Amino acid sequence: MRLKLITLAVALTIAFLFLKFNPIGKFSSTGIIKEESSPPEVYFCSDDCITPIVNLLNSANETIDCAFYNIDHEEIVSVLENQKPNIRLVLNKDCEGLDEFNPIRNYYTKQLMHDKFCVIDNKIILTGSFNPTEKAINYDNNIIIIHSEYLASNYEDEFEELFNEQFGSGDEVEYSVIYLNGKKIENYFCPEDSCKEHVVKTLNSAEKSVYFMTFTFTHPEIADALINKGGLDVKGVIEKFQKGKWCQHDRLKENGIDVKYDENSYFMHHKVFIIDNRTVITGSFNPTKAGDEKNDENLLIMHDETIAEEYLREFERVWNFKG
Repeated sequence: MRLKLITLAVALTIAFLFLKFNPIGKFSSTGIIKEESSPPEVYFCSDDCITPIVNLLNSANETIDCAFYNIDHEEIVSVLENQKPNIRLVLNKDCEGLDEFNPIRNYYTKQLMHDKFCVIDNKIILTGSFNPTEKAINYDNNIIIIHSEYLASNYEDEFEELFNEQFGSGDEVEYSVIYLNGKKIENYFCPEDSCKEHVVKTLNSAEKSVYFMTFTFTHPEIADALINKGGLDVKGVIEKFQKGKWCQHDRLKENGIDVKYDENSYFMHHKVFIIDNRTVITGSFNPTKAGDEKNDENLLIMHDETIAEEYLREFERVWNFKG
């Protein structure tokens, strides 16, 4: 009897620790985090970014937590105003209005709250490059909606830090790698998770090609990773508004990289790398030192050929655009 009681106590302790440190409780027998859900949804603002966001917000039953650098799109604000769930917002200091939500604003001067994400009902995330503003609907942007309790937990942890005015710092991400429907997804936040290192590591893994679309590109080490892959098919587009002393455009070109400035009269606001037609880096992170070391940013690395195919179509559209 004593042995049975001890065995039961040990089993209960293990179960308690499992639930304490893995509250979602979906580890496989190998220790790899696996989830099954509907496939991620990718949208580009050259088509329509507003409708998917409106539909997602309208689907919320309990909570909506959003962190945006800026938001003023009339339809999205109206949806928030008419929603029943508990709504919390974190905004950068330059974002005006929305006072009825008592938003938390980043009044620091050394970094930006540059995130663009929402967590819906603690189980769905929305992120990408899109700030839901009236101007940005004309920009080249992307959004992605993912049904994942693990990713939602990561983003909710990050949101809590921001909501408690912990800007430019925080704990490392808890679930940095998950497998959603059998496809690997990496998730990081800047500056605490060293986004640059994960971008460089992924670029270094390229065997055939790297295509990129970036609003601004000033980080020399990320440029080095592309230059070191110069023997592959490497090409990209940088927003022409970001020409300047630190822009890596000329350096990349001088080292044989096929790079050009965007020709669209509106901003090309993507922050995307596509590696070997099977891996996509996206989120709010521009390849800059400020993005890596100072700003609050989020980053997804998705190892999924289906997702990559969608971003490749957008890259081809942007690459071939004639103003």
